[in-house]
This record gives sequence, structure tokens and C-alpha cells, in this order.
Amino acid sequence: MSLKQQVMEQIKAAMKSKDKVALESLRAIKSELLLLETGGGDVTITEEQELKILQKLVKQRKDSAALYLEQNRSDLADPELAQATVIATFLPEQMSKEEVETAIIEIAQRIGAETMADMGKMMGIASKELGAKTDGKTISSIVRLYLMNNN
Repeated sequence: MSLKQQVMEQIKAAMKSKDKVALESLRAIKSELLLLETGGGDVTITEEQELKILQKLVKQRKDSAALYLEQNRSDLADPELAQATVIATFLPEQMSKEEVETAIIEIAQRIGAETMADMGKMMGIASKELGAKTDGKTISSIVRLYLMNNN
């Protein structure tokens, strides 16, 4: 079942149960999918594009919540975090930091990355291989740490 179909079914369930947080979150996903579909050109949305949309939406909500918490506005941060949780249910299981570190080491050994000059090459490969299972910020920090400690 496609992401769009899953979202539509979840929207119906959220409407029946009067779950406002889930409904807002699901409508945000639906909106992004529709924007991508009507953006012109290729009408079929790939699984990779769906994952990027979901990751973007989760990141937006977490970033907003962090800003609200900095301003001591937990009343605004809590709904953002709740929406991020709902949206994240559509993402594949996320890797732990240890799993990402192991994968980064394996990638570095495979391509022979040793210095900070290899950062771009490492990031490209790591983002492609791990992008759906962890966020880019985590990948970047672990790659940077590995390359700095490798010297």
C-alpha cells in the first residue's frame, strides 16, 4: 500500500476518533504529497521522495519545538513534538547512534576515507545508504568525528 493510501486511511481513522494531533499531522503529509504530485513533470512519487518528505516534516516539527522550548513555551512545543511522533510512525525504524557509527566505519574502510578531504565523498555515500534510517545531522557529526579521530 502506498504512503498516500496509508495516510488517507489514517485520516479517516483520526476523524472518527477525533484525534486532532494525528489529523493535523496526517493532513500535513497529504499536503506535501499533493504538492509533489502537482509540481509538474514526473507524476509518480518514489519511495525515496516519500521518505524525504516525511523526514523533512519531522525535522520541521522538532526544530519548531526546540525553538519554543528555548523560549519556555512548552504549550507550543508539545503539539509540535506530538505531530513529529505521528509523522515518524511512517518512517522506517531509525538506527541507533552505535549502528550509525558502525556503518560509517564500514563505509570509510570500503572507500579508503582517511582525512577530512574525504568528507564530501563519505557524506554522499553515507547519506545515500543511511538517509532513510537516520538524519543527515547525525551522519555528518559521526563522519566528521571519525575523520578527525582517524588522523
